[in-house]
Amino acid sequence: MSFASLPQIKRNAKRFEQIVRVMAKYGLAGWLRKSDPEFIQRFLTSAEGEKLAALPRAERVRMALTELGATFIKLGQMLSTRADLVGAELAEELSKLQSSAPADDAAVVRGIIESELGQPVEQLFAKFSDTPIASASIAQAHLATLADGSEVVLKVQHAGVEELVLNDLDILTALAGLAEKYSPELRLYQPLQTVRAFRRHLLRELDFGREEQNLLQFQEHFAEDKTVRIPRPYPELSARRVLTMERLVGISVGDGERIRAEGLDRRELAKRGVNVFLEMIFRDRFYHADPHPGNILVLPDNVIGLLDCGMVGYLDQGIRSGFEGLIEGFLLNDAELITDNALQLGTPPKDLDREELQGQLEVFMQDHLSNSLKDLDLGGALTSLMEIIRRHRITLKPGVALLIKVLVMLEGTGRLLNSDFKLAEMLAPYYKRMTQRNFSPREILRRLRRSYRDWDQFFKILPRDLVELLRQARRGTLDVHLQHRRLDSVANRLAYAMLTAALFLGSTQLWGLRIPPLLWETSVPGVAGTLLSLWLGFRLLRSIHQSGGMGKED
Repeated sequence: MSFASLPQIKRNAKRFEQIVRVMAKYGLAGWLRKSDPEFIQRFLTSAEGEKLAALPRAERVRMALTELGATFIKLGQMLSTRADLVGAELAEELSKLQSSAPADDAAVVRGIIESELGQPVEQLFAKFSDTPIASASIAQAHLATLADGSEVVLKVQHAGVEELVLNDLDILTALAGLAEKYSPELRLYQPLQTVRAFRRHLLRELDFGREEQNLLQFQEHFAEDKTVRIPRPYPELSARRVLTMERLVGISVGDGERIRAEGLDRRELAKRGVNVFLEMIFRDRFYHADPHPGNILVLPDNVIGLLDCGMVGYLDQGIRSGFEGLIEGFLLNDAELITDNALQLGTPPKDLDREELQGQLEVFMQDHLSNSLKDLDLGGALTSLMEIIRRHRITLKPGVALLIKVLVMLEGTGRLLNSDFKLAEMLAPYYKRMTQRNFSPREILRRLRRSYRDWDQFFKILPRDLVELLRQARRGTLDVHLQHRRLDSVANRLAYAMLTAALFLGSTQLWGLRIPPLLWETSVPGVAGTLLSLWLGFRLLRSIHQSGGMGKED
């Protein structure tokens, strides 16, 4: 089938041509030549591409995604959390992507607000600023004042962005299928699986109602904590494409000069800010997943304010258990425990060499975990761990990769405030709480209940299945289907080895008994048979070695 005949391409031919031209410009489209030369070839020529080819590949990828706009910038930001797929170098480069975009005209913005909220802007707000304070790839932000004098921020989705995103997602799905089929290099990044996960994530982000729910949930979790402030959403002034929330005014934790000028305790701020995120992760299992300095404010009285709660992470029971085991392995300096939990948190390849993985993890521990917690660079250790996982082609669950990215960002943000900040030291109390929780009567009872349900289901099913097997056996209809891999080869080698051994034993008997004909009082057939058996044995050993050795499974 011609690639040009795919429905995704027919519907979006102009946009597809633009995407291919940008990829060619940055020297990233060579693999497309294998797919459909007659259709693609005319797009893959660009003088600019030759000039850009000298740039590092990671930088060219970032520049191409930036030029392609909202959908691709968001894709790059998601891939920046997947160092296990794209590698640490590309992940770090993609983390530099900025979600900026030209702002819509004031008339367009007002039209969207009125269509979503059902009333003119003048009736909804006492004041509304037509000049945006920020404009990202999906939405722009405006200041407004309510009738009671409260200052709010409106997040308004760009006109036409949803249609553009849906079209781009269709094209990305087609390109991912193409990459899966024609590019062994890109196949390692699991393009189809990655694009499907990205599609789910981005469609959720386009619905501002989800961010509103995130704000409400964070407020509920920190209702009793006066050191944290989450912007209050206004549901009556919010809809799918408009989100109205309380305006927080403070100092960004990235503004070191202003924090110093105000005489604030930087060490205490770093500790307090990071603790907020660790409480989200280990206590609530629902966390803000974008802790860069611009999203964390210092409010009056050293209160920590959080902005932009659109990107969140969840820890299900399996991820929490595996991740806590990973942290425990770090703190106990236990390579086997780290190996077990790394495999639990991802999908290893069928040919994984566990001993080699554990050996590399032991070297990793000597490099990173040999000193005390106060000297541990947890961000650097996690980055190195991700590289080992990638080398062994272990694909982490998306939630795990996001969580590791958040911890690395947290350590970096903490060091902006306090150069001596160590995230590992702050994890120790959470490890103690985790251990106490895992051995608490409540948790033990929960595990027993879950085990009881599993065993109860097993014993309910077992008698019925056994009776059915016995009935089939009595009727003579019981079939047993065996599936084997390379059994013929194994059987042939076994027969070959038995014949070789028999020849060797028989020949040595002839030799020892001096069975004629004799030459210099030595049995000729005995010597000939022994030499032949040794040669056959050598061939057998060489064959086994060439097929992978005796220590590896097929």
